[in-house]
Amino acid sequence: MLTAHAYAATSATDLLVPTTVERRDLGPHDVLIEIKYAGICHSDIHTVRAEWGPAPYPLVPGHEIAGVVAEVGSAVTKHAVGDRVGVGCMVNSCGRCVNCRKGEEQFCLEGNTGTYGAVDRDGTITQGGYSTRVVVTEDFVLRIPGGLELDVAAPLLCAGITTYSPLSHWGAGAGRKVAVVGLGGLGHMAVKIAAAMGAEVTVLSQSLKKQEDGLRLGAAHYYATGDPSTFEQLAGSFDLILNTVSAQIDLNAYLSLLAVDGAMVNVGAPAEPLSVKAFSLIMGRRSFAGSLIGGIRETQEMLDFCAEHGIGAEIEVIPAEKINDAYERVLASDVRYRFVIDTATLVP
Repeated sequence: MLTAHAYAATSATDLLVPTTVERRDLGPHDVLIEIKYAGICHSDIHTVRAEWGPAPYPLVPGHEIAGVVAEVGSAVTKHAVGDRVGVGCMVNSCGRCVNCRKGEEQFCLEGNTGTYGAVDRDGTITQGGYSTRVVVTEDFVLRIPGGLELDVAAPLLCAGITTYSPLSHWGAGAGRKVAVVGLGGLGHMAVKIAAAMGAEVTVLSQSLKKQEDGLRLGAAHYYATGDPSTFEQLAGSFDLILNTVSAQIDLNAYLSLLAVDGAMVNVGAPAEPLSVKAFSLIMGRRSFAGSLIGGIRETQEMLDFCAEHGIGAEIEVIPAEKINDAYERVLASDVRYRFVIDTATLVP
């Protein structure tokens, strides 16, 4: 077994604390990664605080991992020592079902293996990226192109693919009007990616306090949803609305902003059920959908796209000792736009 320094949650209510975790010895198809940076995702907070269900403690969060290959198993062909690589939200799947065979491992019919807090194929509980090292099977290790620095690339492994996948699937591009609800960790990536795809991008945010940022990131328009006239002014305007917020919003009001055949896609995940009136969909042949992440092939496509277009996350790099403070700042929307842990600071 290999030992790694880490930060872990020991309960739903206690602060994360320094610890060590054991990583498995390399199998023939495994890759040992020296983690350099790990992004903090809002999902990490939901999970360690058991807001989405019971969590297995102690638990090391983190599924936005960027680092360098330190060692490879005897049968590894996709990666070599020294390669710059990343790991996202999953580290395994059955590999046999129809979805896995299509490259949609995130929808594995047996359930994909999450990067942390999941039961791996060998029966152990996965531990995530707030650590110095991780061992992952080669098929779930992504290549980070040379045009991306590791620190700004780390959040792409969740925030990037979570927004790229629906934007690609629902055809964001030239001649399409795309609205992004919320300008946070997910929203700021959605704006950058949709603009790079050629879409006309509008940010819909509660207030105008981030307007300058939104326009700088690539939005053509920015509206405050706290102003009731916004919904009258923009009625029937958009081909696609990507909702990135986890708070409850009036979905029916937002659906009224769609053009005929438009789609609203939810990537935010509030704990409470969502309510949609049938006539909000019927009148205009509108669709309301959800999207998770992407498969491994699409995630690599996203990384290559971001490198080609010079897209990285907007980040604030922090030492490990600031993780608990960062959690509180995420909840207070006091980050622009992603915290990234310098994992060298995990070593005592």
